Amino acid sequence: LKSNSALHISSEHCISCSAVCTMFSCMTGSVPAVVREEVVVREDPLPVAGRDMFCEKTMGETLPAAVVVRWQQCLLSGEATPEPDRKVIADSLFAWARERGAVDFAHLFFPMRGGGGAVGGMLGAYKMDTLVDLDFSSPYANKPMKCCLPYERLFQGETDGSSFPNGGLRVTHAAAAFTTWDRSSPPFVMNKCLYIPCAFVTHYGKCIDEKTPLLRSVDAVRAHGLRLLKAIGLGAGAKTMQSYLGWEQEFFVVSAEHFKARPDLVNCGRTLIGKLPTRHQQADLNYFGPIPIVVQTLVDRVQAAMLKVGCAMAVKHNEVAPGQHEMSPVFCTASASCDNNVVFMETMNREAAKLGLQVLFHEKPFAGINGNGKHANWSIGTDTGLNFFYPGKSEEGALLFVTAIACLAYGLSQHNELVRCAVAHAGNDHRLGAQEAPPAIISLYPGTGFESHVESIVGGGPLLGYKAEKKMQSTGNFSAMPIEANIEDRNRTAPFPFCGNRFEFRAVGSSQNCSFPIMICNTIMASGMAHLAGLIEGGMSHRDAVAQVYKENKHVIFTGNGYSADWPVEAAKRGLPNLNTTPKALATWNSAKNKAVFEKMKIYSAEETEARAEVMLENYVTSLSVEADTMVQMMETSMYAACAKDLEKYKSLPKLAGNRQAVYESIVDETEKLKAAIQAKHKPTLQEEATYLCDIVKPQMAALREVVDKAESLIEKGLYPYPTYETLLYSHHF
Repeated sequence: LKSNSALHISSEHCISCSAVCTMFSCMTGSVPAVVREEVVVREDPLPVAGRDMFCEKTMGETLPAAVVVRWQQCLLSGEATPEPDRKVIADSLFAWARERGAVDFAHLFFPMRGGGGAVGGMLGAYKMDTLVDLDFSSPYANKPMKCCLPYERLFQGETDGSSFPNGGLRVTHAAAAFTTWDRSSPPFVMNKCLYIPCAFVTHYGKCIDEKTPLLRSVDAVRAHGLRLLKAIGLGAGAKTMQSYLGWEQEFFVVSAEHFKARPDLVNCGRTLIGKLPTRHQQADLNYFGPIPIVVQTLVDRVQAAMLKVGCAMAVKHNEVAPGQHEMSPVFCTASASCDNNVVFMETMNREAAKLGLQVLFHEKPFAGINGNGKHANWSIGTDTGLNFFYPGKSEEGALLFVTAIACLAYGLSQHNELVRCAVAHAGNDHRLGAQEAPPAIISLYPGTGFESHVESIVGGGPLLGYKAEKKMQSTGNFSAMPIEANIEDRNRTAPFPFCGNRFEFRAVGSSQNCSFPIMICNTIMASGMAHLAGLIEGGMSHRDAVAQVYKENKHVIFTGNGYSADWPVEAAKRGLPNLNTTPKALATWNSAKNKAVFEKMKIYSAEETEARAEVMLENYVTSLSVEADTMVQMMETSMYAACAKDLEKYKSLPKLAGNRQAVYESIVDETEKLKAAIQAKHKPTLQEEATYLCDIVKPQMAALREVVDKAESLIEKGLYPYPTYETLLYSHHF
């Protein structure tokens, strides 16, 4: 093989053999077919980065200056784009998109589908319309076609809202729902389609998507952030504020052939049975190791595709578990970043299919090794460059930082359950608190140094005085220069740690749409800013108001080891809830306190809050029900037969059989118990059904899995009916 990876894999040849030499010399053997694919020399994607994104810079180059000015003014005021400008924009966007080969256009929106990870591209929705219309000015009865992008269809679309999760806000006889262009997120061209990022609302303006609440939360940050700045006398020139997001997406890559041979992966996104190979992640051999050849080709292609549409993909590396990887971009505005993440996930699986691979975004595809997260690096700031979470080098920056952390502490303390609900779904329950992700207890880590400063403020000290200094640390040798250490150490056990100029919401699940957890972050921050601004507007001094907020909410600050057995005990003493399952978390969603903050911040009406609860519970119930049904099917259609065949081989030598018969029979016994539990799952309410599935069905699935995995250690290798963990995790690595 040449070093430039110029490889060709025939449709007759398997790309997931056990070694490089056999991987590319399978001509002599009969192996599973994969899609014909040529792995070519990697092209340089940087010269065309951003070429296929219709951003404000591109608008300035293609539109009349007056149109651009009015566009920006409308974004600040919230007013509708004037109709004459819509026509000009549509014509310009059409010409620009056609230059990039676009044949269709689509409104891209995010139904409330939740996490789950069964299908990697389940987060986004769109239908593609061809860039044509009839020429209605023609005198002919049969109007001729013309290529165009009608401005009415650019800015708004209509579809059936009842066929998407909606919590009762839409029904078949009242189904109308509308997409409307999210003007804060740039359109882009990919795969010959012009995508228009959109919000999605009902006939009555009720949100039935992930994007609309996010946009409302950005408005709340803007309103109450500017209000707070005015109250404390900082940032006088600021006209608007933004929420920013930089995501870190973890995922597993497996052979598509092996994926399709596992009903649990196909239907559930995770393996329901399977024991670990003898070597997995014990020695940390995979983390930051060389990326396997085929996976390198995949991530390079995805990086190139994302760079073209303006997503600054900056990082790609192996993660801790075998077969696990991560990619992440440079941050941008939250709305655009959420769009980028959905497009990234869909692009991953589209490109993976061309290489005979499948990408797994479930939070826990494999038991016993690390799962997948999507760390959300979040911040807020002004159009003048003030970052609320950067201590800065000036007195203004230091004052703003101390003030902002008080607001965040208030939000995390007063709305703790909301933040937990932001990451509550079936997949994430397998991951939170599992020595790889933060616990289900929501706390704030601003750093040990800052924690001491908080105590000083509460004790009557000044707001200033926190030394936000990076320290030089010697490497102990002449060749490697001293390193510049961060302001505070990194705490990977915290759900909300400080990272120098942002906070990292580490509890977000890998299959989630970022919009929902970031909406919650924005909401609680806006609530904190509104509360603090209200104290100051009521006559309290800046210092005293911040001190009071810290005094009342500092119990949410924790700088210790979140994985320790002592922390849940300490958290309970502090009054912090430990909602360690999704049903427990979602039981708090509809509380009067939560409805009040959503209505005050203009995020959700009471009706929308209730609808969201129903959707989240439905998602959990569906996920657990599908898993349980799939597990029973796997036992009855394959595992029973494999055990019987294996046991038959020991008829003449029963001594060699050991305890096989007892283990195999226990599979039947535990399966019957699971079937009985499934039969009894229907309850009067979704909350009761979700709780039953969590407390009764899920433990029985674990009991069945335990004996099946024991059987895997006994059964003849060729008889085990599914690709093993060893095959799934390693076969494509070589």
